[in-house]
Amino acid sequence: MRRRLVPAALLLPLSLLLTSCGGSSSASTGTDTDGSGSVTLNVGDQKGGSEAILRAAGELKNLHYRIKWSTFTSGPPLLEAVNAKAVDIGGVGNTPPVFAAGAGSKIAVVAAWHGASKGDAVLVPSGSKLTRPEQLKGRSVAVAQGSSAHYQLVASLKAAGLSLKDVKVKYLQPADALAAFTSGKVDAWAVWDPYTSQVLRSGRGRVLTTGDGITNGLSFQVAAPSALKDGGKTAAIRDYLARLRRAQTWVFGHQEEWAKVWAKETGLPYDVALASVKRTNATRVPVAVDKPLVASEQRIADTFTGLKLIPGKVDFGGFVDTRFNGDLPASTTPARG
Repeated sequence: MRRRLVPAALLLPLSLLLTSCGGSSSASTGTDTDGSGSVTLNVGDQKGGSEAILRAAGELKNLHYRIKWSTFTSGPPLLEAVNAKAVDIGGVGNTPPVFAAGAGSKIAVVAAWHGASKGDAVLVPSGSKLTRPEQLKGRSVAVAQGSSAHYQLVASLKAAGLSLKDVKVKYLQPADALAAFTSGKVDAWAVWDPYTSQVLRSGRGRVLTTGDGITNGLSFQVAAPSALKDGGKTAAIRDYLARLRRAQTWVFGHQEEWAKVWAKETGLPYDVALASVKRTNATRVPVAVDKPLVASEQRIADTFTGLKLIPGKVDFGGFVDTRFNGDLPASTTPARG
């Protein structure tokens, strides 16, 4: 029987999470694999990410190579594993590659998806008196450092005439942030789906603002350059990306079906899974890694350089590989809706 690789605390319904999320490891790995063959592709994943989508869509059948899964709590530790060659490829949001590039990590963005940003949100407790982002001044906000939520927080504050210096930032991974949020130790939480849907459906929080119209809505598959120099692994990556793209199309046409499978896979309540699917997951469109994409990510990099959270200028164009684009549409293609 295939063993689930997500840290146990992240699999529990919200009511149970509150009693079990005092801490969590960055990753959970195992020896179980999908497929067969002499080539093994080490894939990094996040909760409810690539593995769940591929499995629900039936895209993990007839694999002529092996996939060994490692599941991470967020993008930054996943990319640390890519840099260390412990992972060949993995899925992350729009900001972790910028921080990894700023640190000089050996990574290459090889595939992209454009989706809606409504699931990227700054949440406040349901009883909070805060009603506008401007009111965050002087308040404490939890966020995973270097995550897509980190930039969404920066961009949302800027839109409200504020900066990171105007708030008390608490850098916490999701499980610890959830504990702080629900116990009242922070005033707000910048996070992504399915955590957003989980909090909203539980009634314990509400949206103060989202990334809709503020962030670029991009998500990526990022590979290790060493894997891209290996002919066998490169062929496996090409096939893997094709499967992911087909699976994403399947999700759009089978939202309820996938939500049901995903809920069973992750331990999320079905209504939370379905809300996340409709708000975020089903909106994603496979797009090319192109010049507009690089320019958009460069703006994120420049923002963090200006905040001195990245030590120097980053040339994001040096961290992409366009060989897997094929005939995909431009990165500015509208999200599904």
